[in-house]
Parts: sequence; structure tokens; C-alpha cells
Amino acid sequence: MNSLKEKGASYIRQREKEGLIFMLLSITVFSFFASKMGMANLMSTIMATAYDLLMNTVFYLMAVTVLAGAMGNLLIEFGVVRLLEKILSPLMRPLFALPGVSSLGAVMSFLSDNPAIIALAKNKDFSAYFRKKELISLTNFGTAFGMGLLVLSYMASIGYFTAGLVGFLGAIIGATVSTRLMQLFIAKDFPDDDEQLVSDKKPEAIILHEPAKGSVLVRFLNAFLDGGKNGVDLGLAIIPGVLVITTAVMLMSKGQGIDKVTGLAAYTGAAYEGIPIIPWIGSKLHWLFKALFGFDNPELLAFPITSLGSVGAALGLLPGYIKAGLIHSKEIAVFTAIGMCWSGYLSTHAAMMDALGQRELTSKAIAAHTIAGIVAGIAAHILTLIFF
Repeated sequence: MNSLKEKGASYIRQREKEGLIFMLLSITVFSFFASKMGMANLMSTIMATAYDLLMNTVFYLMAVTVLAGAMGNLLIEFGVVRLLEKILSPLMRPLFALPGVSSLGAVMSFLSDNPAIIALAKNKDFSAYFRKKELISLTNFGTAFGMGLLVLSYMASIGYFTAGLVGFLGAIIGATVSTRLMQLFIAKDFPDDDEQLVSDKKPEAIILHEPAKGSVLVRFLNAFLDGGKNGVDLGLAIIPGVLVITTAVMLMSKGQGIDKVTGLAAYTGAAYEGIPIIPWIGSKLHWLFKALFGFDNPELLAFPITSLGSVGAALGLLPGYIKAGLIHSKEIAVFTAIGMCWSGYLSTHAAMMDALGQRELTSKAIAAHTIAGIVAGIAAHILTLIFF
């Protein structure tokens, strides 16, 4: 009984400590921004930025997710995904040190989001092909392709299809680095792993999707509409990331607005005002980001930072970049590579590793993927020097 009371008291003290730290940090951050912008202007800017992102970015992204979801479902319904899996299978072992059937996971994550790979990994027919360290590395492998269709569709919709494809090649390189690094990092945790035999099952044993009954037209319409509904769900899912993360990033990216009365720079409470912290950091490390990614403007650093939490939120930055004339094909390729490879892994890796029962390896998975995203961006930059 005393032990339970002690644990309860310890838990309460821990919660109180967390609450105190969080309150102090919140007050410090808000006080810093309010001292520069004014509290009224700060609150007005936050609301105006979030509203503008919702109306002019989120709904556009949702339109893309609906169409992408519909197309993805059609590819599943009419067997294209299975065909792609067979075509890609021979590349899996040489590139990613994974069994050929893992290509199915890449395609499914590409068509939807990171957690799709975990749904497959927990399927016994699928997981039977893998050694333990290979199965765990699927978290990194699948994340590198998560929301790929959305990213490429969005890049195409703003007129950068070719640049998006170049970035996709960079993301594949990042996926290779992430998967192999993760297997290397956890090799000591599974010393006898290489002695375990993989299953002798054939890929055909895995049932991805049973074709619906009915005529081709009925199947087409049902798949198209059901996929569109899934796209709506994905579009709704990215709203918090876009509004919360992007608003916070914009507060640290932009400076003063223009007073309409005086015509001078001032804080007015308009959308996208803030304190240019990220550009300041970027200016101090401009030589590094210029060499690695080819970024000419330090403000562009906001995209990879936002991609850590949500690639959907990162895409929300692009309209502002385009309007300001800050990005072209080279930057889009690098954004695609980093955005697709990272695709919000900081917000999903812990849950995905927990689902596999390997929570203690989360830090290793994050470390491997952090390195891989940087490599993906560097690779895309090098590729742009060749193609553009």
C-alpha cells in the first residue's frame, strides 16, 4: 500500500514539475514575441495566418488528396499495385537489404501515409518473409515513401512535375540510407538474426485486395469514390499540422508588415508577420545549406524544419515562396526529396516503433532517418546540377 502511495506521489510531483516547466516556457515564448510585436498584434497575426492557411492552402491540399486518393484506390482495385510490386521486387534486396515483398510496403506507403507499412508489417503472411532487424527497419523504409503520391501530385499541380521526379530519386537514395543505417544500428541487438531463415512462402500468398464484384464501370466508380473519401480523411488529418506547425514556423520566418497609413514597416496584426528567427539562423549557416542543398535564401530552411513534423504543413509554405519568387525547379527537387523522405517522421516514428513492440529502438530509428533526410536533400541537389 505504501509503495502504491509513493508511486502515486512521485507521479503527481512529476506532473507538477512538467506543468511548471511548460508554463514557464510558454510564458517566455509568448513574452518574447509579444515584446516585439505587441500582444494584440501577435494574437491577431496567429489567427489571421491560421485562417489564411486554412482557406488558401489546406483546401487546395485537400483537393489534391481527394484526387490522389481516388487514383491510388483505382491502382489497387485494378491490380496495378500488384504489378508494380512484382516489377520492383528484384530491386529490394540490392538497394534496401530487404526481401522482395517489401516493395508492396513501399507502394502502399507511397499511396497513403507512413503507418501503412506498419499495417502490413503486423500481417503474419507479410512479416514471415523478414528477419527481425529487417522487419524493424520497415519503419524507416516505409516512412521514406509516406505521402509520396500527395507530394508529387502537389508539385505537379504547381507546375514542377519534372523537378518532383528528380526529388523522388533523391528520396529513394534517402530511403536506402535510412533502411540500411537502421539495420546497422540494431545489428548488435539481434546477434543471431542472420541465422534465422526467412519464410519460403511465395508473394502470391499475400492478399492485398480482393477485386470488388460487378462490372468494370461499377468497380471503377466505387473505387474512385471510395478512394476520394479516403483522400478527404487524409486532407482532414493534415489540417492540424498545417495550421499549428506552419503558423508557428511562419511566426519565426517573416518580419514586419507594412502599415497602410504610413507606408512604413510595422507590426499590424496581419497574416504572416513575425520575427525572422529562422532566416537569422539560416544566414549564420548559409554557407552550409548553400553547399548541401543549394539554398540561396535562408528563409527556405523553414521547409525541411517543418517536414520534420508534417510534410503536409511543409507544402503549405510553398505558395508563399512562389509568390515571393524564392524557389524554382532546383529548390522544388530538394524540397521533394527531403519532404518525402522525412514526411513528418518525428511525429510518427515513436508510435510506429511502439506498434512493432520496439519502443526502446526509437532513438536509433530517428537518428538513422535524420541522416537519411539530409542525404536525400544532398542527392537531389547533385541531381539538379545534372538535369537542370
